[in-house]
Amino acid sequence: MNMRTASLIPTYVYTEMTPNPNSMKFVADRILIGDGQVAEFISADAAKGASHLAYNLFNFPFVKGVFVMGNFVTVNKDESIEWDLVKNELREFIQRYLMENQLAVTEGFTGSVRENEEVSSSHTSNGRGIFSELEQKIADLLDEYVRPAVERDGGAIQLDSFSNGTVKVVLRGACSGCPSSTVTLKDGIENLLTSMLPEVHEVIAIDG
Repeated sequence: MNMRTASLIPTYVYTEMTPNPNSMKFVADRILIGDGQVAEFISADAAKGASHLAYNLFNFPFVKGVFVMGNFVTVNKDESIEWDLVKNELREFIQRYLMENQLAVTEGFTGSVRENEEVSSSHTSNGRGIFSELEQKIADLLDEYVRPAVERDGGAIQLDSFSNGTVKVVLRGACSGCPSSTVTLKDGIENLLTSMLPEVHEVIAIDG
């Protein structure tokens, strides 16, 4: 028996479209990254040493971003090619990699940590270390009402900060650069937060 074949991890990967026409979600039947973590790479250099999967995906000339969370990988492409021509090739590539590797990131990876119920220094990029009481309320609302839908669409949302009535959030994965993200922010997230918290006047997205 071929030992290489015997050591393969049974893995199935299927594709899902996202609201972003340049993003495709590749969903596996098992977890691909450590609990509570996310990983986002916009270049091969950024992925080097952190994710061999992402690093090798950038060998495809049309790949412009790789996002890993939970049991899925979101690949962002440029507009030079249609998904119908490449999605099966990418799916097979990702599936083969995962059959040979337990995780989609390098062992010991300690990249971006997803915002959770507990407040910690990893939650914010505002430099203060912890959320204020109101920011935590906002984070909890995003967690309960917004995050599940965003993750289904192959992305992630993270609260950055709140100041002077303005909520700043970071959108990642398929949500980053999505043409419909502005509508989602204004018609969805902003309406939700302003209706539930009178202190909130607007929601804007910033670069992570």
